[in-house]
Amino acid sequence: MVESNPDPGFLKEFCIPAYILVPGTEVVSVPDVPKSPVLVFINSKSGGQLGGVLLLTYRKLLNEHQVFDLGEEAPDKALGRIYGNLEKLKADEDEFAAKIQERLRIIVAGGDGTAGWLLGVVCDLKLSHPPPIATVPLGTGNNLPFAFGWGKKNPGTDLNSVLSFLDQVLKAKEMKIDNWHILMRMRAPKGGPCDPIASLKLPHSLHQFQRVSSGDELMEGYDTFRGGFWNYFSMGMDAQISYAFHSERNLHPEKFKNQLVNQGTYAKLGCTQGWFFASLFHPSSKNIAQLAKVSIMKKHGQWQELHLPHSIRSIVCLNLPSFSGGLNPWGTPNSNKQRDRDLTLPFVDDGLIEVVGFRDAWHGLVLLAPKGHGTRLAQAHRIRFEFHKGAADHTYMRIDGEPWKQPLPTDDDTVMVEISHHGQVNMLATHDCRSKSVHDPSLPSHHSEEDDSDEEDSTQEPEYMKFGAADTFKIPDGVDISHLS
Repeated sequence: MVESNPDPGFLKEFCIPAYILVPGTEVVSVPDVPKSPVLVFINSKSGGQLGGVLLLTYRKLLNEHQVFDLGEEAPDKALGRIYGNLEKLKADEDEFAAKIQERLRIIVAGGDGTAGWLLGVVCDLKLSHPPPIATVPLGTGNNLPFAFGWGKKNPGTDLNSVLSFLDQVLKAKEMKIDNWHILMRMRAPKGGPCDPIASLKLPHSLHQFQRVSSGDELMEGYDTFRGGFWNYFSMGMDAQISYAFHSERNLHPEKFKNQLVNQGTYAKLGCTQGWFFASLFHPSSKNIAQLAKVSIMKKHGQWQELHLPHSIRSIVCLNLPSFSGGLNPWGTPNSNKQRDRDLTLPFVDDGLIEVVGFRDAWHGLVLLAPKGHGTRLAQAHRIRFEFHKGAADHTYMRIDGEPWKQPLPTDDDTVMVEISHHGQVNMLATHDCRSKSVHDPSLPSHHSEEDDSDEEDSTQEPEYMKFGAADTFKIPDGVDISHLS
């Protein structure tokens, strides 16, 4: 444990000289390369007042040029500038710059939405040596930090707390996790060039994709959106409660300054939205099986329809063993189920996404039991939802904590959502990390050589080439980042 009185020898293991960070600054000679040089990105509006205080603490301890307020500068601009400068310095045979790039790590402080923002930018920049990322839990659910051992409670912002976190970063191990690309296609509004983003209020991580191949008649008249996630995509009543929470927070942000208050409000909304008495308040016409045809791809190129129990009101496509504040819906299948149903442990780097269903909140409470889990539906490389005209005119969806109200077809059109594997990104994990790697020799695995194929990642359609529709996965101008979870 490091002491609250900062040790210059300890801090120099993280500090980066200004000439690396600010192009044009005079090159200085530094005797030793830091063991863990870091770039720190903080959502100063996350966690009530915590984000702003944490920003000041990090700037006091490190070079202020290596600590970024996401409210002032987007990460794609900062990383693009720094990596461009690193490449220039390396071309001038600066060995110190080359070592910095090799050892560089990123710290991101915010909610799951903020962490996803950074992950998307790092993926889309396609860096030659992508830095691993550590996450500081400043949101409400904090599923991403919890999955990698960084905790789920909002941290302390004093010097001692930050020094302790830096010590953990220094000792952390690298882990790869799967990226999941989401593609959504729906009929464009009739009667003029209406941009559906305004009315749908889609998550910031979904971007409209403009280009359509010239010979693709099926795509004419449709809007296509794409983005990415690292933790989960969900649909149904759980997303409906999340949508109610975000709507209330947007209307009354002054009431959502404390993590415990936020969690209490979330639980209250779960009751008022009828999640605990779904059979009474939630018509069967809104159950997932009545809303959508679901197909999965377990082997490359082979789609098959997924049978859903009619009682399922919420479906979760899960990448990490942390959902709804740290619960693990997939659990650990016993040896019989692993053999009979070809199920595996929920590895975070096996190219498979776990598909879990829930009937209601009482079903969800089973997760609190030591071996509790939801209804295990499938593990797949890709999954597709096709919505046709039915009794419901909308449903609710969310990705990594960001919900939206999704209109459904009212005529013969189709709304399609497809999720597919799209490479990997590097994370930093503590020694007590919950996430498991398929390459861990101490764990059983049914992972075959075929599963390691990146065939699904080589799809050449432009819709699948990147996460964001712009140069990088980025938050649109004018969006208040305090609304990120």
